Amino acid sequence: MGQYVTLLLGLVTILAGAEFFTNGIEWAGRKLRLSDGATGSILAAVGTALPETMVPVIAIAFGHGARQQEIGVGAILGAPFMLATLALAVAGFSATLFAFTSRRTLTLQTEREVVERDLRFFVMFYTLAIGAAFIPWNPIKKGIALVLIAGYIFYVYITFRCGECQERALPLLFLSRRLPPSWLPVIGQIVLALGAIIGGAHTFVHALEDLSNSFGISPFLLSVLITPVATELPEKFNSILWLAKRKDTLAIGNITGAMVFQSSVIPALGIMMTPWVLTSQALITGLLALAAGGFFWLLFRRRYRVFSFELMAGVLFYAVFLSRVF
Repeated sequence: MGQYVTLLLGLVTILAGAEFFTNGIEWAGRKLRLSDGATGSILAAVGTALPETMVPVIAIAFGHGARQQEIGVGAILGAPFMLATLALAVAGFSATLFAFTSRRTLTLQTEREVVERDLRFFVMFYTLAIGAAFIPWNPIKKGIALVLIAGYIFYVYITFRCGECQERALPLLFLSRRLPPSWLPVIGQIVLALGAIIGGAHTFVHALEDLSNSFGISPFLLSVLITPVATELPEKFNSILWLAKRKDTLAIGNITGAMVFQSSVIPALGIMMTPWVLTSQALITGLLALAAGGFFWLLFRRRYRVFSFELMAGVLFYAVFLSRVF
């Protein structure tokens, strides 16, 4: 019973942190004169991805033995896989549910070029990262890692360059009643919210790990199935909050922007710090993430109107993964 209480406590903490975080991030984007696309794809995406980044780094850099490296590689591959499947599916389900309660429409009102650009970069970066595992020459692998990091810097540049800030009404900052608020309460609220999200996610992780021990899951499967779902997915409640408020570019960009970060910078660290040789399970994970990302890229590229329920197709890719690994 205690494990379930801990699980619920972690989830509630994440939800509260997400509400504070989305509020703070929107005001930071306004003060920096950023478009919704840049705010969601860079500020929100990287901010909420930082806790997950520490899992593989700590496992690889400070762990010892093959099991620790297996956990690290699993966490690296699991995050983009979960984002491309479950996270987009949860966003699609949430928006569809909100539409049936008359809070919004079924049509996603996103800046289509923002989402399509994110997914295009994801497919390119992740293809390079997976392909690096098949190259036997270490110097070329390291070169690919540098290309991935340089590619992400270029992505950030063009994302910040595109679009103008939209002067839309924002709710008051929780830590300030001034309009507009100064930078100190904005930054303070974002830091406090991230702390709550990280703390809640860690509580969530430990509770899930305790519950999973009885199932005898391997280190790789544990890191793929548990770590990203427990640390990354709850933080995407930011997207659910934005979808409820019809801020679709912020919501979907929060997910697709994290996909770009998790398919470039984090695999680059894995390539630099490990032999980067993928097992059959790791390869299945990577290829299914690519397939899901490619599917949604084509969806947003070819269609001028995308419906929220179409994002729920991500569940199918996740179900294929479960059927293959079990």
